Amino acid sequence: MIAEVLLVLAGHSSSLFPVDHTLNKDIVPLLHPGEKQCLESLGLVAYRYKKVKSSCSKLSRSSSRYICALCASISQILKLEYEALVVETEAKVLARDSLLVASGAFVPMSSVRATFAEWDAPLAALSTLMDDLQSREWKAGPLIDMLISRSKTGVHRVADIFSRLSVAVQIVWRSHLTAFLVHGSLADLEPLASGDYVLIEGSIPSCITPASCESIAYVGRAIGTIKAVKWQQQLPRELAAEHTRMLQGVLPEDQHAFDLAISQIRIEVGEWLWHNVLTRKDIDGAVDSLADYFLLRNGEFSLSLIREIERLKISRLTNRASTTSMIREQDLNLALLRASLGTTAQHDPALARLRFHLPSGPLRPLLPSLANLNKPGASNLSTSITSGDPSAFSSILLGTPMTLLYTIEWPLDLFIGRSEMTAYGALFSFLSSLRKAHIQIHTCWTALSNAQRARRKWTGLDEGGTSEDAEIRRQLLRRGWGIVRDMGWFLDTLFGYVMTDVIDVEYRKLKDMLSKEGVASDQSSRPVDSTPLPHAPSQKSSHLDFTSIRTIHSNYLDRLLNGCLLTNPSLTSLLESVIGTCEQFAAQVERWGGDVLPALLFEGSLRPGEAGVGDMVKERWSTVAEIDKTLRNLFELFYEQLNSSISQQPLSSGHDNSKSFFAGVNVANHSTVNLSRIKGLDKGIEHSQRHIERLLLRLDFNGGLSKPRNDGTNEILKEGGL
Repeated sequence: MIAEVLLVLAGHSSSLFPVDHTLNKDIVPLLHPGEKQCLESLGLVAYRYKKVKSSCSKLSRSSSRYICALCASISQILKLEYEALVVETEAKVLARDSLLVASGAFVPMSSVRATFAEWDAPLAALSTLMDDLQSREWKAGPLIDMLISRSKTGVHRVADIFSRLSVAVQIVWRSHLTAFLVHGSLADLEPLASGDYVLIEGSIPSCITPASCESIAYVGRAIGTIKAVKWQQQLPRELAAEHTRMLQGVLPEDQHAFDLAISQIRIEVGEWLWHNVLTRKDIDGAVDSLADYFLLRNGEFSLSLIREIERLKISRLTNRASTTSMIREQDLNLALLRASLGTTAQHDPALARLRFHLPSGPLRPLLPSLANLNKPGASNLSTSITSGDPSAFSSILLGTPMTLLYTIEWPLDLFIGRSEMTAYGALFSFLSSLRKAHIQIHTCWTALSNAQRARRKWTGLDEGGTSEDAEIRRQLLRRGWGIVRDMGWFLDTLFGYVMTDVIDVEYRKLKDMLSKEGVASDQSSRPVDSTPLPHAPSQKSSHLDFTSIRTIHSNYLDRLLNGCLLTNPSLTSLLESVIGTCEQFAAQVERWGGDVLPALLFEGSLRPGEAGVGDMVKERWSTVAEIDKTLRNLFELFYEQLNSSISQQPLSSGHDNSKSFFAGVNVANHSTVNLSRIKGLDKGIEHSQRHIERLLLRLDFNGGLSKPRNDGTNEILKEGGL
């Protein structure tokens, strides 16, 4: 029977187990209960082994290289360990080993059971693995994740087997990655990326960080595109060999080492691209275009664009045809072209790269409801402080979320990524919202001036009506003028600060850095063959490298976001409330016909012979007084928050652009790029931190916000003896 059992354990069929691992019912009465249990356990081990071998044989014909590598590794493990154990056990029986054969003639079934007990858990895990592999198609990423997850178990032999299986699959995946990163080539079957070098979902294991995924797509797209367009210069062979050696020494499961290797490869490829592919002229053109259209440095175009969008909304509101009353993305893109007519942007080729995107799809424009406009009084200002979001400004220009996009083509996409365009989009939404509110208040001022001029033509210096009504009309008119004056002063101050002290200063600083780099680059120009390799530690570039340029641009965007207060949730929320209040008042005055005061003959005014104040004047006084109180509270709270931000830590951006280029600060420190040179070139970063102080001086030039208000509180304190 021992020979029969060993044959069964080796994968042969036997009459002992006619079906699966169930014992023959004819032999069961002849066995001791202990023997029966041992035979059933051994039969289960043999059944699982046979199942795993059969499944491996079927799956090894799969078209997936990863499944074939996995099955080959399982077969190798079973051959070297399990099958070797069967042969070793048979040899011990034949040699009458005293550890297995009792009294030199009897082999206890329990000894055989104990010998193969160590394979209970591994074969059970492998059997489950075969069922999972046959249940569906597996891509490389989920397959590696599943193997790594199952290797994290307390059973040592199971953990060791699955660890070796995951390594076998990772080695195959690493070969595909090496071909993609070093040679820019993609496999015909199960490629890592699509034809346009976008990573395919499921091709990357989850153990790889998002920063490394972005770097993989960045480097692969760069090398692949250079080869596809047959660029006159290709990646040097020495650098390609070095990158291959780096990749062969790491596996994705070793996250830190893998991230370090990928980031180093990206840095070195980026430096080579800066010397040979993406030049300073390309970067200068992109920086200028983005500043003109996203930072509103092209003032005449931005003003024309805001008015064109307003004209588009009005035309859709007055159009009765339902099919043409919707605003679509193509309508906004057409408004871009119309806005450029007669401006310096009309013949700018960069204008073709701009387009609007509506995340929520086409919309039907609606008149703003005054009841739903944001009226943050003193009661809900504290709750609005914590809800600041720079993306909230994206819905102010059109009334629904709208983003301005800029088409980034190769090789410019090697310099500007998604994170940078997100920052530019947030800045455009904020600046355009501020500019729109500025225009509305100036229009409101013009309307009030025309109405007052027309009124003086008929009433002279008097407002008309009874003495009580005339007095309240005079106060209402003065308070309305005061609101417009305060709104105009605040928006003038804020917009002037943002455009002059922040955008203009930081833009010129960036251009100075790039111009210095250009002079150094011209002076240090040399033949391609003599260009030092970026990875050579003994040779240093005499001008800024590609990584330094990207980091300087990231710091530039970070300072713009800080200077525009978009990184402080409290200030962002308050600015949104101020802009909403300005829009509310401008819309209210427009609904009143361009005047704060109602006409004497309007319905709701005083009737002949009636004394007192008219109902319409009272209603308008209540509305204006509420807006005035809200606006004053917002100004004071904004000044307090702005003042307190100086004593706190410097404004830090929640949008860290540098993280899109490096896996972390430690990784960047390991690179051979001397990032400390950025500090020497980027003089004036400390000067940028004084933006807030400049804005405080502008806002409180006459001491109106720093001095306490005389709202009756002091008198109450005096009466109380304080």
